[in-house]
Amino acid sequence: MSERDFTAPAFTNGYQFTSGTGYQLPEYPFVEPPEIASGHIAQHPIVIVGGGITGLTLACSLARLGVAAVLLDEDNTVGVKGASSRGICYTQKSLEIFHRLGIYERIAAKGIQWSVGRTFAGVDEVYSFNLLDNAAYNLSTQPPFINIQQFYIEGFLVERVLELGHVDIRWKSRVTAFEQNDQHARLSIETPAGSYQIEAQHVIDATGSHSPFRAWCQASITAKKGDDRWCIADVRFSTRPPTERHTWIEAPFNDNRAVWQHLMADDVWRIDYQMAPDADPAYVSREDVVRERLARQFGPDVQVDIVWVGPYAYRSECIDQMRHGRVFFIGDSAKVVSPFGARGGNTGIGDADNLACKLAAVQRGWATPQLLSSYHHERHEAAKQNVQVTNRTARFLRPADGMERVFRSAAIALAKRHAFARALVNTGRMAVANTYTQSPVCTHGGGLSVQNVAFEWADGSPGVVNDLLRWADGRLLLLVFGEHSAKTLAHLRALARTAPVCCVQVLDDCEQPGAREHVRDPQDALMNACHAHGCAWSLLRPDSYVAATGKTLDADLLHALSQAIGVAA
Repeated sequence: MSERDFTAPAFTNGYQFTSGTGYQLPEYPFVEPPEIASGHIAQHPIVIVGGGITGLTLACSLARLGVAAVLLDEDNTVGVKGASSRGICYTQKSLEIFHRLGIYERIAAKGIQWSVGRTFAGVDEVYSFNLLDNAAYNLSTQPPFINIQQFYIEGFLVERVLELGHVDIRWKSRVTAFEQNDQHARLSIETPAGSYQIEAQHVIDATGSHSPFRAWCQASITAKKGDDRWCIADVRFSTRPPTERHTWIEAPFNDNRAVWQHLMADDVWRIDYQMAPDADPAYVSREDVVRERLARQFGPDVQVDIVWVGPYAYRSECIDQMRHGRVFFIGDSAKVVSPFGARGGNTGIGDADNLACKLAAVQRGWATPQLLSSYHHERHEAAKQNVQVTNRTARFLRPADGMERVFRSAAIALAKRHAFARALVNTGRMAVANTYTQSPVCTHGGGLSVQNVAFEWADGSPGVVNDLLRWADGRLLLLVFGEHSAKTLAHLRALARTAPVCCVQVLDDCEQPGAREHVRDPQDALMNACHAHGCAWSLLRPDSYVAATGKTLDADLLHALSQAIGVAA
């Protein structure tokens, strides 16, 4: 798949919004599954249903770990035919995951990095920020955010899966029925060449917010439907605005409603306009209406090519159990959030990364099946938090009459004059790596994300956390900080021969000959990223989360290891 296959063409005024041909998407060939010719019901360890960004991230993660799986997608392309660029803003944690999967360089080359955000109320700038000045972001080797159309990342993931092997992607494969029992799950699949059935040990539902598996599994959902209405305009300008995130709480050029402005790849700008609650979707999406709206914002002489336009509404949903028997719900199948703060697709990427390493550990015999139960505990906590955070933003952007509106007006007025009040202005709390406080497989100090910080190998060459995780190849990674006795280190090496753990001693400086068993951390960046202090240890999971930390290499470590592989879960 070449890069030009993804390049969005320039469109003229004759573009038909209803046809949805604004983006040129690659098409993949349908290959007849062997089960159709054989008539045999094949058994597969893992079947992923849905080839969006979440399902493909899971597939790529499994492929990197050498775990076989089948991915079924009812279409033959990435993205959604006739739909917009969809997700555009990818967080540092997601970029670190993509770096581990081997596609970060492609994303960075195509996407747009940004760190400056400006928030306006009317014509006044309320405040601005630069994420590079924030210590929470500037430790990683990945930037705070990259803006890129979602279908690009999906395409890069397909490329990477094909490079790695292990995962069979089956296009034009629609799941029409499902059942499960104590032995297996069975799926009925419809294709252009006919229908067939397969059996699976585990089924991952990545079909999105209209998931049929919710009904098949009788999954209960906590949901709230909003009445806020928005209209997206993906456009190119003859004169390029600044590469910054601009947000208007009360935009004078949009009837004092909210507006977002982001640059994506291919010099395409995503502009989200808040509409009236009773707005007619067909009317607000008309080309003449869109151009009038753009002219009010950028001036009557603005020259634009319109790539795509579409109205949308949103709702918040959270499935009450993210695992039902052999079925795991990930991404929008598990929860749906409003788009504020880029907490939708990025949360799905986190779901996929979390589940993939656990499925791989169980499939490779390194963990008990009990480990899989922790997926719900960890990612359901993340889902609930993201629903709560985005719902609060939605209420700030469209407050109810009364105290909510009074509070917003007061917050805006104070933020213009006082720095302390800027935290009250809620235009979207940007997504971050969620902390797991309720995990049954994390012990003391566990549940925190580890940034992809830099260190030095023993020979002085540079390395990053993801290099260590790749070397561990799905095993746990024990980082031992500081000097320890030869007896203790010998004990750890013996432990690594019997348990799924790789051990590394981290020193301020070292001349040890070990290629991977010793690293240098002269600035303590690795220690700080691993949430360890002094002569201590930190047990890292394959998803770059801390399983546990401690001071003494004794029973506490053995307990943490047992927890992390599901023995005591």
